[in-house]
Amino acid sequence: MNIIYEKCFNKEGQLIEGPLVIKPKIYFDERGFFQESWNKKNFNKVLLENGQKEETFVQDNHSKSLKGTLRGLHYQKDPNAQGKLVRCLNGEVFDVAVDLRKSSKTFLNYTFINLSDKNQTQFWIPRGFAHGFLTLSDYAEVSYKATQYWNKDSELSLKWNDPNININWPIELLEEELNVSEKDKNAFLLSQLNSEHFFL
Repeated sequence: MNIIYEKCFNKEGQLIEGPLVIKPKIYFDERGFFQESWNKKNFNKVLLENGQKEETFVQDNHSKSLKGTLRGLHYQKDPNAQGKLVRCLNGEVFDVAVDLRKSSKTFLNYTFINLSDKNQTQFWIPRGFAHGFLTLSDYAEVSYKATQYWNKDSELSLKWNDPNININWPIELLEEELNVSEKDKNAFLLSQLNSEHFFL
């Protein structure tokens, strides 16, 4: 079974190489639905078609967040940088990836997608990007596969509202205040980072 996918763009419509929106085939009937949410052979075929290398996932993560919760922007430095395949099992989130590759034409640009249990869309975010999301529904459960293990010493957080990235978070859709962890409130601004915190 071939995977349906789309490439990703920044807010000006410029292609951001790497991230992909993946739309698994879903089979509905009177009982509910069935889908093959991930297939190693088919997924790696898509990566190769897009000039990327094959990937192996080593860890699955699962979070539950209340409406207004903003998590991010998170990433791990090399040699523990992670690629992530993100999906929303329940509810809806506004999901963001920020390009931190210095050699990229879209360095410090971001792309985004709404992930939900209704669209069953997945978001492939390769190594070299920071990731974050805002919960838009009463609650949301997000699951993602990672290509590297979590490593505390490699983990970094960028400020979610850094003006040099200028993400247009859909905060106007919320009736309550943002819920941001102390760790993310105290995240780094781009101006506080140096070249070792980015990717080649």
